[in-house]
Amino acid sequence: MENRVIPKFESEAEEAKWWFDNQAELDKDFAKAFAEGRLQLRTEPRTSTAVPTTTIRLDPADIQMAREQAEKRGLKYQTYLKMLLHEALTRKSKAS
Repeated sequence: MENRVIPKFESEAEEAKWWFDNQAELDKDFAKAFAEGRLQLRTEPRTSTAVPTTTIRLDPADIQMAREQAEKRGLKYQTYLKMLLHEALTRKSKAS
């Protein structure tokens, strides 16, 4: 197994393509590591401070706008939406 370097990606699409294009080699690396006993179970404890996952339905047009605005800032759109929500909630809280 070679020391595989995961590149820095410019977009989610680029990252998805890289993982797809390299899946056969990554599968071989994983199988070799398994055969050599180099795979381990997760050992670090999960903390109670983990951020919970929330699912919401959004208008596709809003998602597209978020993607475009996030891309201009070099962010993933989910991160950008999280920032916008936090800012709006903070403003509303301070105004109350």
